Amino acid sequence: MMDKHSLFQLRPADLPISLKILFTAYLLTMAMGYFMAFLYLFLINIEPHQKMGMDILEGIVHKYYGERGETRLESALKGSMGVYVTDSEKEKLSDWVQEGASEEKYLEVKSIFDANCIECHASDSGMNLVPLTTYEEIKRVVKIDLGESIKTLARISHVHFFGISFIFIWTSLIFSFCNIRTKIKVAIVLTPFIAIWLDIGSWWFTKYEPVFAYTVIIGGGLMGISFTVQVLYSLYEMWLKKGKEVEEKYSCPS
Repeated sequence: MMDKHSLFQLRPADLPISLKILFTAYLLTMAMGYFMAFLYLFLINIEPHQKMGMDILEGIVHKYYGERGETRLESALKGSMGVYVTDSEKEKLSDWVQEGASEEKYLEVKSIFDANCIECHASDSGMNLVPLTTYEEIKRVVKIDLGESIKTLARISHVHFFGISFIFIWTSLIFSFCNIRTKIKVAIVLTPFIAIWLDIGSWWFTKYEPVFAYTVIIGGGLMGISFTVQVLYSLYEMWLKKGKEVEEKYSCPS
């Protein structure tokens, strides 16, 4: 009869084949999901900022802290979006914004948006860009850019806390079967949860102090490293490392 600790005395290679297949399928599926999440992050957050001439750090600051010195529209016109309008159009738009971007004077600049912006900045364009087809939509980008709102941060934070934690509790559980030193195992199991706090928690701090953008990067990096180690080492011990029974069978008698 197994005692209460017997299950975790098993090595990954000694697990029943059904569990090895189940764990392997889960780890590979999560690895693909992690890759897709990274690709989505690149396409939605990194690439658009690169087109605006920003590196990753500047992009994080822009997203969470905002551009406190100017509106999002003015910032975009000074970046890569500026090539789509003429200098005189930029000046006209800037004057309108500086005068308060009133709805009464919106008709004077509407033709600029219609001719140069709405092809891509429309809700049905499929490009996931801020829509600029009506005054109500444009009004959002002519305010001082304070980054993500508290409401948005609360929404995306709770989803990420729940979702990422659920992933790591299972990858960490599978990794716990691995035959390595306990201190190292504990560190690798604990690291992703510390990384979650660093990454997501720093979104909130970056909203008020840009220097915390560095810890967003550190947290994300630690999360990726710990995930990679847990997945690859678990797969290695399950399929490539000899199990206890195999070692005993081929060991020399004392």
